[in-house]
Amino acid sequence: QVQLVESGGGLVQAGGSLRLSCAASGSIGSIRAMGWYRQAPGKQRELVATITSRGSTDYADSVKGRFTISRDNAKNTVYLQMNSLKPEDTAVYYCNALWGLVTNSWGQGTQVTVSS
Repeated sequence: QVQLVESGGGLVQAGGSLRLSCAASGSIGSIRAMGWYRQAPGKQRELVATITSRGSTDYADSVKGRFTISRDNAKNTVYLQMNSLKPEDTAVYYCNALWGLVTNSWGQGTQVTVSS
């Protein structure tokens, strides 16, 4: 099993920055990739960014150039640095881990609110 705990959400004005953290525990060695997803009210959950165990990254077009995903292997933690935030970035952000063959674990979610 892999457990995930997120932190770092909050309220910020448009143009501001936030950094989300996701600490993983449990079967760390079986994690193949980690990522961030978000879900706004009335919308489906969508992919924001992913990072593989080898460090390859991928981003949704809507956040490219503004968000950066990174990892600290010593701390078993993945970060999402969010800059130039827009009101449309407002959502609950969820950390995800893909481990084993095709098993997903999710964090509890952290609210990000961007005011205009």
